Amino acid sequence: MQVDLNADVAEGTGNERELLPLVTSANVACAAHAGLPADIWETLQLAKHYGIVVGAHPGYFDREHFGRRELSWQAESLRAELVYQLGGLQALAQAVGISVRFLKPHGALYNQACREEALADLIARIAAETGLALVGLPNSWLERCAVYYGVRFVREGFADRRYQPDGSLVPRHRSDAFLDDPHEAAEQVLRLIRQDAVETVCVHGDRPHVVGFTRQLREALSQRGIALRPWTTP
Repeated sequence: MQVDLNADVAEGTGNERELLPLVTSANVACAAHAGLPADIWETLQLAKHYGIVVGAHPGYFDREHFGRRELSWQAESLRAELVYQLGGLQALAQAVGISVRFLKPHGALYNQACREEALADLIARIAAETGLALVGLPNSWLERCAVYYGVRFVREGFADRRYQPDGSLVPRHRSDAFLDDPHEAAEQVLRLIRQDAVETVCVHGDRPHVVGFTRQLREALSQRGIALRPWTTP
């Protein structure tokens, strides 16, 4: 049994040098919800050094709320914002000599796109036009729209977040939203692989003590016979 382990990076936390060697893919922020071009540049160089698969992690231009506040949106303006973010990341990646392989919306944009057909359709069309795979929750509108446009869809689970009975994530404002025990997290990953056929699981790079948590999670996954492998080549 194997799974890809991804992390959200280039968000200005400065822990990429320690975190990237522990994961197999990286969701690179595009300087909209957080981070700066210099953060992206350094992250891409580290990803190239460690052989990490790189994806785009665009979000709402809402730094005050770290892109985690759900917003109303207009199709053309949001399309322009997402294409702008992807273009900047791809230009930096090309300069570093690394490829951007997938698209994973960030925060509120991710959650809304999993629920809202029109938003999922917009994002899936962008993925199709740019030749990127799309990462999202199993059985979501993102998955349905990816299938419609012939886009490679990568089913994602979360190692450090709790789930509600309907498969959505427990809201962040609740005290039980996060998993802090790496062994409990590893058991959740095992369940997600078996029940939902997830190919990648996420740890949030901005959470406190994420490096130690991820290191222990790797060990707990290994103890359960789960190998860490990227879902595609870098």
